[in-house]
Amino acid sequence: MEMVSNRTFTTGNNKRRRLRCLKNSVSQGSVLAPLLFNIYISDLSTTVSRKYAYVDDLAIMHADRDWQAVEGVLYKDMATLGEYLQTWKLKFSTTKTVWAAFHLNDKEAKRELKVKYNNEVLLICSEPKYLGVTLDRTLTYRRHLESLRKKLTSRIALPWRLAGSGWAAGATTLRIATLALVH
Repeated sequence: MEMVSNRTFTTGNNKRRRLRCLKNSVSQGSVLAPLLFNIYISDLSTTVSRKYAYVDDLAIMHADRDWQAVEGVLYKDMATLGEYLQTWKLKFSTTKTVWAAFHLNDKEAKRELKVKYNNEVLLICSEPKYLGVTLDRTLTYRRHLESLRKKLTSRIALPWRLAGSGWAAGATTLRIATLALVH
């Protein structure tokens, strides 16, 4: 109960701090937060689109040969999800919500749809990131793999420097450092 009730936070600067009572949500980064959120949304409304959810990230996907049909289904599903969120006092963030069209044909992948929520057009994102994976519109994963390569190259360079330094780290230290940096 301590995790979800009688929680406070402060606002303001050092001179004028005010203690406020937190009315909803759980501690960010807590171990139980994902489980509690999944329990909270276990009765998420049925949609025509497929839903993919992990913790508080929700993605919906619909495939069809007709782009207007995709647009229509997404519009209806966004309204359905919006009603559900409103019923359960959850806030739908239109600034964080984006859409993307995927197609193996590059020309078709660049097509722009009008995906709306509450008559507000949602932003398009040509390379959305979902659960740490950067998706490109033709699903080649080129940008994601390039980003991983850069990250791993910079991390692997450190053990090389340790091995070649004047004091030369031992094999055990190098192995632990490499595993820590790569994982």
